[in-house]
Amino acid sequence: MSDVAGVLTEALPYIQRFRNAIVVVKFGGNALADGGDVAAALASFAGDIVLMRAVGLLPIVVHGGGPQISEMLSRLGIEARFERGLRVTDKATLDVARMVLAGKVNREIVSAINVHGPIAVGVSGEDAGLLLATPTDPKLGFVGDVASVNPALLHKLLAEDLIPVIATIGTDASGQAYNINADTAAGAIAAAVGARKLVMLTNVSGLRRDAKDVATLISRITVDELDDMLPTLDGGMIPKVESCIFAVRGGVPEAHMLDGTVPHVVLVELFTDSGIGTMITQSTSLNPTASI
Repeated sequence: MSDVAGVLTEALPYIQRFRNAIVVVKFGGNALADGGDVAAALASFAGDIVLMRAVGLLPIVVHGGGPQISEMLSRLGIEARFERGLRVTDKATLDVARMVLAGKVNREIVSAINVHGPIAVGVSGEDAGLLLATPTDPKLGFVGDVASVNPALLHKLLAEDLIPVIATIGTDASGQAYNINADTAAGAIAAAVGARKLVMLTNVSGLRRDAKDVATLISRITVDELDDMLPTLDGGMIPKVESCIFAVRGGVPEAHMLDGTVPHVVLVELFTDSGIGTMITQSTSLNPTASI
């Protein structure tokens, strides 16, 4: 009983500090796919998001679905290809991405949250001009960069005490759809809505100086220090790091990189003294290279 009371006491000042603060949580497809019991992992994540809302935070969920898209492509006999951590997206792949992200993954997350009450609304970046896209690179096909974010829809949903759950398909000015990397979209959305925090959930414990050595996990780092590390990173970590840098330089005070397969990892990071992953800040950290 005393342990429970201690946890609640420790959480209280954080709950007070973040009341009415927007927190953008990027829920990666890997965080779900690598979670073992998928239903249990999704239910745990949904419960955490609902708890955040119940104690006064304003969560926005931005989700990926890379493994789920790759699985569907495999079932359809379509090869999945990647360049610099981004999926090469031809017309057939784009159709699959839209179907999986907006029609499957988004529905599953919304349904899991709504078990607790009618509080989650699924939206696509195509809705109400939420994500305006431009082509990233002709070699990548229908992969888009975020040209701009229209946060009006999100602010309206938050004002109605709803939790937006966003599938990251955007459109250009002509209405052409583009697959936008969810990490990239989350950083742009966090900056556009004036988020207090950006939380990136994936299947690794955070940023490591040696990707294969968990003992080299970095607990705190500034965006300038992260810039210096960027050339040493590869694969899917690149868009995550670039997104965090963009968000923090765009006015978001802190970005976090966490292992979404760990139960309640968001709550531990937000509401306890110790934290559990990597925090990226604008100013010099107390101990930027400390490992945990």
